[in-house]
Amino acid sequence: MEGDMAAEHQTETEMRADRGPIPEAGLLGKFVDRLGLIFAAGIVLAMLILIQEVVLRYVFNAPTIWAHETTVFLCAVAFVFGGLYCTARDSHIRVVLIYDSVGPAVRRRLNVVISIVCAIASAFFAWATWLLVERSIFRPDGTVHFETSGSAWDPAYPAYLKLFLLAVLSVMAVQFIVLAVNYGRAARGPSGDTN
Repeated sequence: MEGDMAAEHQTETEMRADRGPIPEAGLLGKFVDRLGLIFAAGIVLAMLILIQEVVLRYVFNAPTIWAHETTVFLCAVAFVFGGLYCTARDSHIRVVLIYDSVGPAVRRRLNVVISIVCAIASAFFAWATWLLVERSIFRPDGTVHFETSGSAWDPAYPAYLKLFLLAVLSVMAVQFIVLAVNYGRAARGPSGDTN
């Protein structure tokens, strides 16, 4: 009896746990979902690099100059990609006060509106990120020079991370448009009628 009541009160996200991207995400969502494995592997690689650094530093007294910046970069890239990954799986944070209190027909319409608003926001943030990218990869005279960290190793990770953020936000805007279109199709139903 209690199990039935608990199942009745589960949210859509809880019921969908670990089932991959939602169908409305389309082929782009499937691609993003599969690509997530690479970034998960990056987190594991970051852990291995840190273990190696601890051994080199405290056992052999031979620390590296690249381990910390590399692990921060790998984790940052995974974190940035996580937003797109959650979008494809419809597991992003949403305020459900109103959403959970309305019926399925209204939810389908809300999904369209939410996706359009999120697409606009993602596009706006992509544009703002472009302004950062411009300064981090171009000198004032227009020549290409990637911004570096300024450390002893001095990798161009800051510029790479900004470029990656621009790419992810751009793809995220497209993903939200795909979601809006597919939610709109579902809201109209198979006969083209609005539910």
